[in-house]
Amino acid sequence: MWRFVDFSTHDVDIEKINVASVTAEDVTFIEQYMTDNMYLKVARDGLGMIMHKDATKAKALTQLARLWGISQSEIVAFGDDSNDIDMLAYVGVGVAMGNAINEVKAVADFVCNTNNNDGVAKWIEENILL
Repeated sequence: MWRFVDFSTHDVDIEKINVASVTAEDVTFIEQYMTDNMYLKVARDGLGMIMHKDATKAKALTQLARLWGISQSEIVAFGDDSNDIDMLAYVGVGVAMGNAINEVKAVADFVCNTNNNDGVAKWIEENILL
């Protein structure tokens, strides 16, 4: 049974709210109660994540790069699901995992091996630690 909060009637400063087993119908239902400062991402396993509109991986990397004096072109990032797309599009080199969804592979510069086959470690060894 759903227990739902109409966010528009509360002063909510969210970080992240997880919603299990989100369907397309659920997305429509949830989004009608979200405020303008929220967005919903649904992972391939159906986990829905309601987050603040500024809480994205690309925006986090932007802040860290500015803080540490690193240029965007010097950043390599790895991802496999929909919440990684903006990050992989932002960085200098985006690497999709072999088990990534097709939308992630489409924005990536490279596709490495899968999570279960040490894809990140192998890609770093082959491309950075030559």
